[in-house]
Amino acid sequence: MKPNLITKITLCGLLLNGIYTHAQQTNLEVNTSKTITKIQPTMYGVFFEDINFAADGGLYAEMVKNRSFEFETPLMGWTQPNSDTHSFNKQSGIATTIKVLENKTNPNFCRVLINDDKGFEMINEGFRGMGIKKEAQYNLSLKAANPSGNIKKIIIQFIGKDKKILGETSITPTAKDWQNYTAAFTATQTEAKAQLKITFQGTGTIDLDMISLFPEDTWNHRKNGLRKDIVQLLYDMKPGFLRFPGGCIVEGRTLAQRYQWKKTVGDVDKRETLINRWNTEFAHKPAPDYFQTFGLGFYEYFQLSEDIGAAPLPILSCGMACQFNTGELVPLAELDPYVQDALDLIEFANGDTTTPWGKVRADMGHPKPFNLKHIGVGNEQWGPQYIERFKVFEKAIKDKYPTMIIVSGAGPFPDGDYFDYGMQELKKLNAEIVDEHYYKNPKWFRDNVTRYDNYDRKGPKVFAGEYAAQSVAIASPDNKNNWECAFSEAAFMTGLERNAEVVYLTSYAPLMAHAEAWQWTPDMIWFNNLEAYGSANYQVQKLFANNKGTDLLAITKDGKPVIGQNDLFASVVKDATTKEVIIKLVNTAATAQEVTIDLKGSKLQSKGTVITLTSPNLDDENSFANPKKISPTESPFLLKGSKAQTSLPAYSVTVLKLKMK
Repeated sequence: MKPNLITKITLCGLLLNGIYTHAQQTNLEVNTSKTITKIQPTMYGVFFEDINFAADGGLYAEMVKNRSFEFETPLMGWTQPNSDTHSFNKQSGIATTIKVLENKTNPNFCRVLINDDKGFEMINEGFRGMGIKKEAQYNLSLKAANPSGNIKKIIIQFIGKDKKILGETSITPTAKDWQNYTAAFTATQTEAKAQLKITFQGTGTIDLDMISLFPEDTWNHRKNGLRKDIVQLLYDMKPGFLRFPGGCIVEGRTLAQRYQWKKTVGDVDKRETLINRWNTEFAHKPAPDYFQTFGLGFYEYFQLSEDIGAAPLPILSCGMACQFNTGELVPLAELDPYVQDALDLIEFANGDTTTPWGKVRADMGHPKPFNLKHIGVGNEQWGPQYIERFKVFEKAIKDKYPTMIIVSGAGPFPDGDYFDYGMQELKKLNAEIVDEHYYKNPKWFRDNVTRYDNYDRKGPKVFAGEYAAQSVAIASPDNKNNWECAFSEAAFMTGLERNAEVVYLTSYAPLMAHAEAWQWTPDMIWFNNLEAYGSANYQVQKLFANNKGTDLLAITKDGKPVIGQNDLFASVVKDATTKEVIIKLVNTAATAQEVTIDLKGSKLQSKGTVITLTSPNLDDENSFANPKKISPTESPFLLKGSKAQTSLPAYSVTVLKLKMK
């Protein structure tokens, strides 16, 4: 992401070079037996950043906001509707927070004084409400200390917008000192905007902390785990990698606010809460209640990578805060702790259980290594300061872990002085993989389909780490996940695939957004408290990732690559595992096109499959009301001898799958 970077982008006009009265006829040729290069298993992956409430309030299924009272305003998210703080004698009770200075990671707890056990209540609003489903079970846990023993029971209820009770349970706090308590209860109806109400039996004082609520039905049924519907969308993509935790989250507005992975592992209640760097970044969508509890931390990211079959790709701070904000630098002489964090992370991921950080991983429940092969140094840094810091990291990592593949960055833009300088210097260093980012209008993606055709095959490989077509302008709140953006990205992706010799990893960004708590648009997956759906862009990404193949083949028109002639774009791969030839065709014209593909080389079965993704209007979008409006349709396909003949609808992405004999 590039905060506060607003550039005017002119919307593209008509997609047609001309208006055709008849469907355009195009003849193409494929040699199915001639492999150009191998497709990397990491070709299509996903990029996760905690922007748009993607972690707390999103993927991480915790339903209580500010569960441990550690936000900047310690009672943010909590209300005491029956407490009259202006007239103590009339109070039903009052909740205040106490700070224990010797507790460095979770210093605050809530002290509740109950004067009237029929009047005092605490209510947690959740993340723009709490989504509950009828007959689903929810698991509550909290810490309590009941020193006087006068509080006999803690009653926990779901309440709806009309304060109607939608589920109830209770806890009996028996111990004078801190103790963990758990309870389960069932929602009596479905409600997107439920809240959690806590009341008490008895009068006196009780201390509370880590008030936490999760659905029972999480991904893989993990206790206090991830939202099942969102992970399912990721799993269905079959991503080759998962990049985490960002994004500018890695850098922080200041170095103190950078992402520090060591603070995100170990016991969840000992992880230090941090303000989210996106909370007030954008004037159009401030979110002062946006914090990171790190319940979704580096262990959980590695675990998620494993769950969805993706290679983990962590990105770490290189000692530079976001250059769009403070640009704060760690002096080179003081860089050692940052470098050590990188070395320790590799040990955490791959070390055996006798190593200090391998033991931490094992103690968390994963003795087996995570098989980390890639690590990123810096996010969108640029200039000489980045290059000199990258050199330090590269030497230290390669000295200790010579086979570790290091991802470097070429800055926030796909061209210009920052990019040119970064690429020039990284080439001198024989950098392995360079991360490139581009947020441009849809026409740019169609016009730049040949971007990598002339890249040096012996130079650094490419990670297209963040890209998305912007329907209005970069960072505009009015950007839409419309069909023109999606099929323009598909056209560009045929260029990425045709250049698989140099392009090793690609990912759309950002990955997801809460419908009521987003900061940046467009986004690939949208969710609210009850539902999640994939945008048209998601459908394109999924279609390519599910059909990436293992070997790149050539598809030509008159001996030349298909790179926009007649508004047509194409790539073709072979999958050695499934024994298929897979042809991807993108028609960006406003009219249908008739295509004949002459398939030479390997013999193919006559029966195949055609998958079509299309919509008639450039502005069409998927939505909560119609989440499948733009989604693929599949039908049988018949070869005629060695020729595949098909009609490509206007504004369409088509995949032909043909079995080899």
